[in-house]
Amino acid sequence: MRIGVLGTGMVGKTIATKLVALGHEVMMGSRAPDNEQAAEWVASAGSGGSQGTFADAAGFGELVFNCTAGTGSLEALELAGAENLAHKTLVDVSNPLDFSQGMPPSLFVCNTDSLGEQIQRAFPDARVVKTLNTVNCEVMVDPARVPREHDVFICGDDASAKAEVVGLLRSFGWPVEHIVDLGDITAARGTEAYLLLWLRLRGATETRDFNIRVVR
Repeated sequence: MRIGVLGTGMVGKTIATKLVALGHEVMMGSRAPDNEQAAEWVASAGSGGSQGTFADAAGFGELVFNCTAGTGSLEALELAGAENLAHKTLVDVSNPLDFSQGMPPSLFVCNTDSLGEQIQRAFPDARVVKTLNTVNCEVMVDPARVPREHDVFICGDDASAKAEVVGLLRSFGWPVEHIVDLGDITAARGTEAYLLLWLRLRGATETRDFNIRVVR
């Protein structure tokens, strides 16, 4: 599959690298076509990786990952272009973290709205699926880093898009019984708010290799 990955940070690089290892063709998108971080990733990714602008990557991908910082996600997706995202599954991994007042961050949208919902409203023809935003990027693509059973969450308005994302998550190593569908995109309010607890848990456990499990 051709996949566009928007964002050149740790999350974007980790997901893009995993996708290439799984045999997908991946274009990493950024503001500039010659972005240095993207070029470094392409050099390490081999023949399966390429780079371009946000618009290039969104147009290239049959499916698109939004791995940009939450504060810049809507702007990055605007640059990607609504026409390039239309009718495609848009996997949103971003979180609405506001670091403007230092650590710990707050959320710039919460309670009655979410970044996932804002993205879906801004791009109504895209099929937005929120997932992977509740774990560290290394765990996203290698859940075995956490030794016990644990869960990942998805939500979105389009059932076929969620099924497509479940397939990708399974290829990352997530067992289907530990992929929890929370319903429509409004459930992103809950998974994004969880980041406030995740950050505290990271400090308390002194590791990023942890997750939670729904015990029932």
